[in-house]
Amino acid sequence: MATFLDFEKPIAELQSRIDELRETAADGAVDIDSEVARLQAKSDKLLRDTYAKLTPWQKTQVARHGERPHFKDYVAGLFDDFMLLSGDRAFGDDQAILGGFAHFRGRKILVIGHEKGDDTASRLRHNFGMGKPEGYRKAIRLMHLADRFGLPVVTLVDTSGAFPGVQAEERGQAEAIARSTEACLSLGVPMISAVVGEGGSGGAIALAAGNKVLMFEHAVYSVISPEGCASILWRTADKAPEAAEAMKVTAQDLKGLGVIDTIVPEPLGGAHRDPALAIASLGDAIDGALGELGNQGPAELRRGRREKFLAIGRV
Repeated sequence: MATFLDFEKPIAELQSRIDELRETAADGAVDIDSEVARLQAKSDKLLRDTYAKLTPWQKTQVARHGERPHFKDYVAGLFDDFMLLSGDRAFGDDQAILGGFAHFRGRKILVIGHEKGDDTASRLRHNFGMGKPEGYRKAIRLMHLADRFGLPVVTLVDTSGAFPGVQAEERGQAEAIARSTEACLSLGVPMISAVVGEGGSGGAIALAAGNKVLMFEHAVYSVISPEGCASILWRTADKAPEAAEAMKVTAQDLKGLGVIDTIVPEPLGGAHRDPALAIASLGDAIDGALGELGNQGPAELRRGRREKFLAIGRV
C-alpha cells in the first residue's frame, strides 16, 4: 500500500475504511462489494480532484516520495544489456551517480543518473543521490566516451543537490559541476535529460544541460530547495510553501518559462502509485525526443543546445 503524504489524509482515511471492510468480510459471509465499490469511487474522485490542484509545495512532496521509481528501476524497465561503468580515474567511484552503456528500443546509448536508494542501507550507500566531485567527473568521462563512439546520451536527474560536505569542497565540487555542465553543452551527439523527481541546484544542471529537457508532471526543478530559499529570505524553513510558490519550481511553470521542453504525464496520484506506467511514459517521451534529434549533426546539436540555454529568461 502506498505511503500517504500529509495532504492526502482524507484519501488515506477512505482507503483505510475500504481495507477494514475487506478484512471484516474476508470469510465471504457478508457481501460488501457494493459498499467497497462506492467508497473506492469516492476515493478515486478525491485523489483525482486533489492532484488536479496541487500547490508547488505539495508537488515538491510528491517529487520526494520515497516510493517513486529510482535510477535502477528505470534501467530495469527501459534499458537492455546495461553495462555499469565505474570510477572517475582520478579519485574513486561515487555511488550517487551511476552510468553505463545500454540498448534502448533498438539504439545503443549511454545512460547516466542519480540514484537515491530505496531503504536505509541503500540510501546511505548512494548518499541520498547527492553527488560528490568524483561522481561528476565520472559523468564527464562517460560523456566523452559516448561522444567518441557517437552514442546518444540520456540522463535521469533526481537529486536534492550536490553533496555540500567539506570533503567534497576540498576535492573541487564547484569545478567538477562546472566541467560536467560544460561537457553536456559540448557533446556532438544527442543528449536527452529527464527530471524524474527532484532537480536541485548545480547538482541537477550538471547532468541536465541537454538538447531536450523532459520533466515528470509532478517533479520539481530549481536553483535551491524551497527550505533553503525560505531560510535565506525569511530565516525560517517554515516558509518553504511560500518559497516554492515564488520560485516557480513545477513542470508547468518551467514549461511556460522555456526551461524545459516536455512535460511527461504521471499516473493518477503520482509515479509512486504505478511505477511501471510512469516508466513506460518516460520511455515513450525519451524515444520521441531522440527521434527528433536523430538527423542532426554535431555542429547543429551544439548550436541548438547553446541557443536553447541562452534563450532562457530572455524578454
